[in-house]
Amino acid sequence: MNRDELVRQALAWITEDRLRAAAVDVTSIASPTGGEAPLARWLADRLAAAGLEAHAQRIDDGQANAVGRLKGDGTGADLMLYAPIDTLTTGDPDLDVPWIGPELRPDMRAEARCEGPYVSGLGASNPKGHAACVLVVGEALAALRPRPAGDLLVAFGAGGMPTNAIAPDGRANTGHGIGCSFLLERGWQPDYAVIAKPGDFVAHDEVGLCWFEIVVPGTHTYAGSRHRLPYRNPIVTAAEVVTRLERWLADYPERHRTASAAPQGIVGSIAGGWERMLAVTPAACRIRLDLRIAPGTTPLEAKRELAAYLRQVSAELGTELAVEMVLAIPGTRTPPESWVVRSAVRAWESVNGRPHEPVDGNSGATDANILRARGIPTARVGMPKAVSDDFALGMNTVDVRAMRRLCEVLLRVAADTVTRTRAEIDETND
Repeated sequence: MNRDELVRQALAWITEDRLRAAAVDVTSIASPTGGEAPLARWLADRLAAAGLEAHAQRIDDGQANAVGRLKGDGTGADLMLYAPIDTLTTGDPDLDVPWIGPELRPDMRAEARCEGPYVSGLGASNPKGHAACVLVVGEALAALRPRPAGDLLVAFGAGGMPTNAIAPDGRANTGHGIGCSFLLERGWQPDYAVIAKPGDFVAHDEVGLCWFEIVVPGTHTYAGSRHRLPYRNPIVTAAEVVTRLERWLADYPERHRTASAAPQGIVGSIAGGWERMLAVTPAACRIRLDLRIAPGTTPLEAKRELAAYLRQVSAELGTELAVEMVLAIPGTRTPPESWVVRSAVRAWESVNGRPHEPVDGNSGATDANILRARGIPTARVGMPKAVSDDFALGMNTVDVRAMRRLCEVLLRVAADTVTRTRAEIDETND
């Protein structure tokens, strides 16, 4: 079977009804970061039923990956189609409210709903709809029983979201690509990878991220003694620091812009004082921020730039701010002339019927950084958001018509890659 015929037959198998059913199924299985094991086991069972060599890869009692292999004859390059499976929020009102809003809307729960071509529910687009596309593409190719030159790996990673452990007694390293790292460490290594994450374009690089903790010092005292004792409320000082940080962060992207990236930053958390005891001030207030870094910028360079600014703020406010880096994932880049990037661009152009134009101003980070950092050339492809003006709705709504277009891109890259010998790919890369 030639490549065009393989794609044609696989696309005939991938109907909107199959995609809708897959999106409903994966959305309806809750998988907050650290709790992906039930979904991973379900995915592994689906891959095995389709005829792939499949495993649920246990990380701990709550967390697991799923991976399947369609074996080739050993002469070709191995390709991994990859998607993370954890959701950024949990769908539990006790954990999500009030920070997500006054209550959980229907789309914020792990309960899929269908409205015409749309499926909604927690993570229905990001990551569940993208994972459903990877699943159905793997099933379609397995149904045709090809004998490719290289192996096709279909992988689903736990812990892909930028979050630490949800439960205070859980493992700290449950997010930030822990599942992808574990997968690679345990031998599931491809020659090339394609990650499915939002964005209707092909990306060959992306930003990394650093998390910083800024400690604002103050004086522990009592409301009844404010007028008699030294008074320096770190919560008030923190408000001044945050105001200045916001101005610094607004200018930060222009100082670090690249051809494709405009790395952003936000203050994501402030903690200070006892909620049970408002009669006293704390001796410190803690500010935490996420700072994205362009490929080529090291985490230490970002820390030093931030520290230099905070020394200036300390002088202005007459205080001594302390800063520490508490997370660091560098940005990464695959050369645009790499086989997998050029194959993904060709696939995108075939599906969309026009030349591919890179999208600039990107500031999202994914497990592509984990794959590239381990030496695996990686392209990112995805779907446009079905809802663009509401962050949660954009995460939680997927259009099955866009899913089918993404499936065709994934199929074309898979057929283009695993049906060739390594010598053919090497010759094409020369």
